[in-house]
Amino acid sequence: MSSDTAGPYERWVQDSIQNPKKVYRAMFVVVAGFFLFTTLFPLYWLLVLALTPEENMSDVGLLPNGFNPEVFLTVFEQVPFHWYMFNSIVLGLITTVIVLVLASVAGYVFGRLEFPGRVPLMLLLLAVSYFPPAAFLLPLFRLFTGNVTFLTLPGGEAVQSPVLFNTPGALVFPYSALFLPLSIFVLTTFYSQIPDGLEKAARVEGTTRLGALFRVIMPLSAPGVATAGVLTFISVYNEFFFGYLMTDGQAQNWAPVVWGILQFQGQYADLYNLMAAASIIGVVPIAILVVVAQEKIVSGLTAGALKE
Repeated sequence: MSSDTAGPYERWVQDSIQNPKKVYRAMFVVVAGFFLFTTLFPLYWLLVLALTPEENMSDVGLLPNGFNPEVFLTVFEQVPFHWYMFNSIVLGLITTVIVLVLASVAGYVFGRLEFPGRVPLMLLLLAVSYFPPAAFLLPLFRLFTGNVTFLTLPGGEAVQSPVLFNTPGALVFPYSALFLPLSIFVLTTFYSQIPDGLEKAARVEGTTRLGALFRVIMPLSAPGVATAGVLTFISVYNEFFFGYLMTDGQAQNWAPVVWGILQFQGQYADLYNLMAAASIIGVVPIAILVVVAQEKIVSGLTAGALKE
């Protein structure tokens, strides 16, 4: 069939066979456009709701029904939202430090030491990380509210678990356990690629294994460490389940940012424009972090997949 008599579909097929790169570019544009639409449209919709005055909320289209930029200041006037954000940032930083320290030691063991059962233990660790958080809620809630008896003394007195409800510990401990396996997996991949000669040279100079880990291996694995840290911080900052159930919602009791957004829910009415504005403000720290650390994240996720 000649190109003159072929229909549009036949011509497109023939052109695709002769120039496959054109098809790949078209597929990339379609997939990228779909991805951008599904990720950016919710943010745009939040902006539309935030800028629409409360009295016009019943008739909202693709454009704001009014213009009320003062809503971003009203968020902080009605609720101490900055303290909720501060709580989430502090909880994220504490958890990230704990996870990186523990994951670095575990990643060194899994990545650089040979011992029986190493692969099954790593698989078990990854499998446990996929357990739903709801499975741990009841025992952790009883533990953190002082309802678990550790030991009964001869005099009849019972040693109860400490009351951690409404404290950072009630959030940091579950967060560390939830997000530790992924960091261990990432750092294991990076640490296993460091040449043994570099570590041996540090050991010859009198450095211990831990010293070699923190002075040689971790600096050489900076993209992997940065990736694990950023992913952990983002996961903690966005976590809803434990942040909602392990505090009473008060900013002074370390309630995270999710509680700050929910403060605009009333008994008889929901202030959707304020909730939308608070959601946009809450996303700002994560957006700044991703923009600043995007090169480290990309290099960490790609370099860790290649064996040198």
